[in-house]
Amino acid sequence: MRVLLVGSARERARLRAQANGSIEVAGEFDSLAAARACEIDSDAILVAPGPDLEVRAEAFDEPLTPREVQVLELLAEGLPNKAIAARLQISDQTVKFHVSSISGKLGAKNRTDAVRLAVRRGLITL
Repeated sequence: MRVLLVGSARERARLRAQANGSIEVAGEFDSLAAARACEIDSDAILVAPGPDLEVRAEAFDEPLTPREVQVLELLAEGLPNKAIAARLQISDQTVKFHVSSISGKLGAKNRTDAVRLAVRRGLITL
């Protein structure tokens, strides 16, 4: 797993030591904003808690609504927007809105990435 480490130099060193080679560090940053702004391909961002890092609300994911979870489960089945709309009895524009919201909350690049991230976070199962 490729991860980005966020925190002070000391806290990032502590994270590397705790990982004991079980993760691949793709990049290191002093702030969460800098890690999110980078274009390094990674699977996760590890934020080191500690006195050297000010952890702000943006470090915590916004939860998905129950309807977004339903849409995500149908995305995982490979259904197109029109089929999801028919199954949930909503418009395909509403489905597009939900897919966009899901992608934003998960930090996904596309539908497939949203499903991958949701599975990794335990939000849905395949």
